Amino acid sequence: MISVVCWSLWAASGSTVDQIKQFVQSAIKLKNPDKEVAETLRKMKLSERLDLDTVEALQSQGAGPKTVLALKELAAESASLPQAAPPAPPPVYVPPPPPSSEEQAKLLDEVRDYAINYSHRLPDFICLEQTRRYVDTTGREAWRQADIITARLTYFNQKEDYKLVSQSDKVNTNGSYESVGGALSMGDFGTTMRDIFDPKSHASFEWQKWATLHGRRMNVFSYRVPLEFTSYTIEYQGESKEDVQRVKTAYHGSIYVDRDLSTIMRITLEADNLPPTFPVKETKETLDYDFAKIGDSEFLLPLVADMRMHAGREWTKNVKEFRLYRKFSADAVIKFDSEQSSDDKTKEQPPQQPQPPQ
Repeated sequence: MISVVCWSLWAASGSTVDQIKQFVQSAIKLKNPDKEVAETLRKMKLSERLDLDTVEALQSQGAGPKTVLALKELAAESASLPQAAPPAPPPVYVPPPPPSSEEQAKLLDEVRDYAINYSHRLPDFICLEQTRRYVDTTGREAWRQADIITARLTYFNQKEDYKLVSQSDKVNTNGSYESVGGALSMGDFGTTMRDIFDPKSHASFEWQKWATLHGRRMNVFSYRVPLEFTSYTIEYQGESKEDVQRVKTAYHGSIYVDRDLSTIMRITLEADNLPPTFPVKETKETLDYDFAKIGDSEFLLPLVADMRMHAGREWTKNVKEFRLYRKFSADAVIKFDSEQSSDDKTKEQPPQQPQPPQ
């Protein structure tokens, strides 16, 4: 009803075809009564010609029969009026210029210091890590969920420790995290970013573009780590526990750096030139960070990780989520599944304006 009242203000001055279209589309969206929309249209005067193609388009979008009849009457009445002007072209987005070479070098120095010292800034904590694993045998991303692995992750003295809690809703506290087999990844809490920016890696960097992530402006740098200096290792276990193959490989990817905070918010990684005899043919990873509260302070911590791997005729995808960050103490507890209280359950929250990490 509100839209009918507002749009009827155009009746006296003469409406454009674009205004008629907006009015009808709004009425469809708000589910205004067909009869009232038609009555409002009959009070309107057009300043330009309404063609039947436009009427048919509005009918296909959901305009009611009385509305369509009123539109056809307007089309007949406006037949002698000038044709509607073509819609204005959408504004062309012109990105800001890239930072100068001096600014890029300064930013990379800041980010390098941040990445190398990232682990030292983190407190000891525990959290819940949940990994949904998917399989595809077609190569067309027809993913089928294989299982869900839940683990308690302890970060203590800058080291990660994983304790298996369940696999596909079956409690399993006796086996090790690695005992579940299949594709797994670790080292999300600083290892990846530290290895990229470690001077021993001899990584090359190049400013790539501006981007938006979590509603914030990002500098995106591409990077590449050569084979002779890499520490990136891929391990493949065959049918038996003794059938384990490992390979070190060069890799490349992108680093998303918050323009205002100079913090890393996303890392992508892709292996290069895997040996043709190695079972794994392709690996890709994306790790997103966001701010989470531990104790009384906020820290930049892993939020979601996506790892994809192609081995033989099988493609695998792991989507990891990190939840329920808690300050580590001797009696720290995370409640799982039915034991969770309403305060402990993870909820989606809109991004907030972060403060620089502690």
